[in-house]
Amino acid sequence: MKLGRLGVWYSTDKLDGLQLRDFVRTVENNGYSNLWYPESRGYESMSLASWLLSSSEKLVIGSSIANIYARDSFTAQRAMVSLNALYDDRFILGLGVSHIPMVEGLRGHRYEKPLAAMSAYLDGINKSAPPGELPPVVVAALGPKMLALSGAKSRGAVPYNVTPQHTAQAAAILGSSKWLAVEQKVTLETDPAKARALGRKELSRYMVLPNYRNSWLRQGFTEAELADGGSDRFIDAMVLWGDAETIRRGLRAHFTAGATHVCLQPVHADGDFAARDRMLAALADT
Repeated sequence: MKLGRLGVWYSTDKLDGLQLRDFVRTVENNGYSNLWYPESRGYESMSLASWLLSSSEKLVIGSSIANIYARDSFTAQRAMVSLNALYDDRFILGLGVSHIPMVEGLRGHRYEKPLAAMSAYLDGINKSAPPGELPPVVVAALGPKMLALSGAKSRGAVPYNVTPQHTAQAAAILGSSKWLAVEQKVTLETDPAKARALGRKELSRYMVLPNYRNSWLRQGFTEAELADGGSDRFIDAMVLWGDAETIRRGLRAHFTAGATHVCLQPVHADGDFAARDRMLAALADT
C-alpha cells in the first residue's frame, strides 16, 4: 500500500449517509489520494470506514483516529484485515489514545498511561502479522516518545494540530522509511478577522484537552497564547488562511520539513459545504 502526497481530513459526523457519499466522490474526483476521518460520539469507526470505502473506487480511507479504548486490539486487527480484504487494500488503521473525557467520562473506562497502553495495543495487532511485515497501522503521535514508538511498531504517525517545526522533529525521529501524515487546517478566507473567528471556533474543542495543550507548549507556544481562545499567532499557525497560493505555501512547508503526506482539513461555517468543496478544488494541485 502506498500513501499518496495529499489527502483530506474531515469530521464526518457532520454528514448523513448520502452527504457522506457525495463528499467521498468530491474528494476522489479532485484527485486526493486519501480521506481521513475521526471517531467521536457519532459513527462507529469501522462501520463508517466500510461505508466510505464502498462509496469510493480508489480512495484510501484512514481512521484518524480509531480510539484504542473503543475496541480491543484483536477486534481492531480483524476489522483492518477484513476491510482490506473486501476493499482492495484501501484501509489504514490510524490509532490514538484519545483523551481522558472521552475515555473515562464518555466510555467509562480507565485511562491508562498513554505510551504503555499504545505499546501493548500495537503488540496485540502486530502478533498476527507475517514475520518482518508491519500492517497498515499508524499512530496519532505528538510527543517524542510516542513518535519513537510509532516508528518502531507501526508504519508511521498521523500528527494533528502541529506546525512545520513539529513536522521536522517528527520526521527526524521517525526516519525516512516511515509514513508521516500531517493534518493541517485550512480556510480559503482572506479577511483576517473572519478567518481567525473560524479558526477559534474550530479549535475551541481542543483547547481544553491536556494532550493538545501540552503538545502546543512543547511546540513553543506559551500559556498566554493559549488563553482566551488563542492568540493571533497561535491561530495563524494552526489554521492556514488567505488565498489559495498562500495556503499552498503553508502546506508545502510541511513537505519541506519532511512530511510524506499532508491531509488538509477544510474549515468553514457550519453547513457551508459549498465553501468546503471550493477549498478542495482550489487546493488539489498543491
